[in-house]
This record gives sequence, structure tokens and C-alpha cells, in this order.
Amino acid sequence: MKRILTTALVATLMSTGALAQEDGSEIILPLEAQTCDLPAAPSRIPDDATYDDLVAAKGRVTEFQQSLTSYRECLDAATDPEMLTEGNQIALNQAHNYSVEMEERVAEQFNVAVRAYKARQEESGDG
Repeated sequence: MKRILTTALVATLMSTGALAQEDGSEIILPLEAQTCDLPAAPSRIPDDATYDDLVAAKGRVTEFQQSLTSYRECLDAATDPEMLTEGNQIALNQAHNYSVEMEERVAEQFNVAVRAYKARQEESGDG
């Protein structure tokens, strides 16, 4: 029970940015970086996507990737490296890494949809 409470407390502290580092800083994005806009992932591609669905999805994925690039550029530009605490740097790294993971997941979902479409085309003799 104590471990569950400790885990819950750590999760709460991390979400509020109140977990202190060795230098006394908290894990929290610098104020300037908090204004950067993390885009929402595009809608999921249907399992039975048509060619037109895939073309439209590719456009949404490309737009999403461009928005993520802008987000990461904003994170980089919004901070003065000399003013960062250890906690700020950890939070910036986490935000950057999360955006990369999002991009990889969305790209993989698109690739799965394309492979499924190609497999359906081969099965039906259209490919």
C-alpha cells in the first residue's frame, strides 16, 4: 500500500512540476516553452482505407510532422540555455522526446494502413 501511495505521489508531483532535483529546481518547462503548441495527432486511418483515404491521410501526417517540427523549434527558441535549471532541461528533453514518440507512432500507423491496403490489392488481383 505504501508503494502505491508513493508512486501516486511521485506521479502527482511530476504532473504539477513539483519534483525537486539535486540543484533544488523543479521539473517544469520554462515559462517561454509553455507557450509552444504541441499539435494533436491526426485522426486514425480506417482499417479498410481506400487509396483516396490514404492520400488524404498522407497530407494530414505531413502537416502533423511539420507542426511537430515547429513545436520543437519553439521549444529550442524559447529558452536561454544559461538560464535553465536541471529541472528545466529535464522537462524540455521530455517534451521533445514525447513529440518524437508521437511522430513515430503516427508514421507507423500510416505505414500499417498502407501495407494493409497493398495486401488487400494483391489479394483482389488489383495490385
